[in-house]
Amino acid sequence: MTTPGAAVSRYAGLLGAVLLAVAAHLGGALPDAPLGVTPASIWRAPDGPATLTCWLVGTVLLVGAWWSLRDGAPSTRWAYVTAGLWALPLLVAPPLGSRDVYSYACQGWTYAHGVDPYAVGVAAAGCPWLDTVAPIWRDTPAPYGPVFVLLAALAVGVGGGLTGTVVALRVIAVAGVLLAAYCLPGLARAAGVPVRRAAWLALAAPLVGVHLVAGAHNDAVMLGLLLSGLLVAIRRPGRPGALLLAGALLGLAVTVKASAVVVVPFAVLVGVRGRYTWRTLLRDGGWLAGGLVGAVLVTSAASGLGFGWVGGLTHSGDSEQWTSPPTAVGFVVDYAGALVGRDPQAVPVLRAVALLLLAGVLVVLWWRAWRALRGADDVPRVARVEGSGPGVALRGVDDVPRVARVGASGPRVALRGAALALVATVVLSPVFHPWYATWPLALLALTAGRATWFVLPASAAAFLTLPDGTNLARFTKAPGALAMTALLLTALLRAARR
Repeated sequence: MTTPGAAVSRYAGLLGAVLLAVAAHLGGALPDAPLGVTPASIWRAPDGPATLTCWLVGTVLLVGAWWSLRDGAPSTRWAYVTAGLWALPLLVAPPLGSRDVYSYACQGWTYAHGVDPYAVGVAAAGCPWLDTVAPIWRDTPAPYGPVFVLLAALAVGVGGGLTGTVVALRVIAVAGVLLAAYCLPGLARAAGVPVRRAAWLALAAPLVGVHLVAGAHNDAVMLGLLLSGLLVAIRRPGRPGALLLAGALLGLAVTVKASAVVVVPFAVLVGVRGRYTWRTLLRDGGWLAGGLVGAVLVTSAASGLGFGWVGGLTHSGDSEQWTSPPTAVGFVVDYAGALVGRDPQAVPVLRAVALLLLAGVLVVLWWRAWRALRGADDVPRVARVEGSGPGVALRGVDDVPRVARVGASGPRVALRGAALALVATVVLSPVFHPWYATWPLALLALTAGRATWFVLPASAAAFLTLPDGTNLARFTKAPGALAMTALLLTALLRAARR
């Protein structure tokens, strides 16, 4: 039954989405929007005050509505309908919160015209829509895998001009969101969590509507493929054909965005059938790995680009912002060095250290999940009571199948490990953009007991970019770096006290 409070949240969020759509029409990431603007110059523009007011009020309403039901929507259907209602205004709005969709368009155009997008930037390729691309990405090779380059080229072929290409790219992104929405109920049931809660947290998040739908970010495609691969592995563990399919889907996710690769070791765990031993791990994990490697090899060969996309990944860190914790700490070290007349150049060093730390964290997370699952196999059988009164008897349950003993804990342990792996990847990566927070969001919605700890930063991230894609982190470099470093130190101290 829908409560009055839930109804208020639904329509407050809808009003927020409408206001954001209005902000997009007035001053969103339009093709002819001026580049290199500041918040002050946006305010002085003819529609500036209306644009910023609609954006701020709309974001507050959308975030507040999502936050208010973080413990779960009234029902699964209610959550899906509400998330759909909120997405509708953003579906027909111009690009919002980022200009990346124009980079996608030019990378697709580059490939469609016989130029290797991993060898040259879109400026050198001669893309006719170059003026719409943010300057920082004009000379940068594509940092995405061959599957997304093929999809971008398909969008160019179907769309023809720039507007048609952007529409086609948005359709592709929405398809990714819909695929994720389809997979959520099955994953939630496997993890033993309420579908209404998981669906609400994963689909109604403002970051999903603004950046995956309106912004048409390819993260949506990656997430849809990622969740579908996990679902296949969970539903058909130990079956070679299903595991090959699951691996192929995960491989396609990796060849959209390489960050999906951190989930693969945990997908292997959910694909194991029987007791968790090294033998079953190698047996079932081998099928999944075979599907993944096959998908990567086939798509790399079919695109004609080989593995040039791997080199393109190194350019994803060209941007420096305090929203990445390692980068923020590097800024603070550089500021401290400047006070004593030194120039430590700490940012690249701290970024490299963070990537090494990430590798260690991923290993630890996988090992903990593996130990937990093996421990579930070795839990002593729980006795159950039979009969009543003086004739009461205790009987062991050795004959209960493993699935009944472990139940939903197996998938949930592995999915939680995957969620934390994505959290670590986001936190320790050289660059953070608001839409990166959508990576772990769905898996956290499926596994986290308490939601506040991840809903709060996801809500804050919704305020980081203005409608035209201007990132507010650019204008708060020093205070933002200091605040991020202080937050990181506080979190580390609290963790050390536990």
